[in-house]
Amino acid sequence: MKFDYKRLVKFELNIGDKEKKYRMWAGLALLFVSLFTASVWLLLIGGVLVATSFFGWCPAYSGFGHNTLCAGAAATEVKAETEAGSPESESH
Repeated sequence: MKFDYKRLVKFELNIGDKEKKYRMWAGLALLFVSLFTASVWLLLIGGVLVATSFFGWCPAYSGFGHNTLCAGAAATEVKAETEAGSPESESH
């Protein structure tokens, strides 16, 4: 498997809803544990998991071309964004 640097800079959403939930809970758990153990590594890993969950984009997934979004969900998001920004979608 080859790492693609050009995909890395596109910032396309590549994390699905189910994985977002798992990442958020795991990240929050690691952040919580790091408070009591004073572990910088747990704090960093937890922060990265929470951030990628919040933004819905993982740089490692982009580089390797991995995507956990459903095809229907991605198409719905793109359609909603284009309809919201286009003047033709308003009724006269």
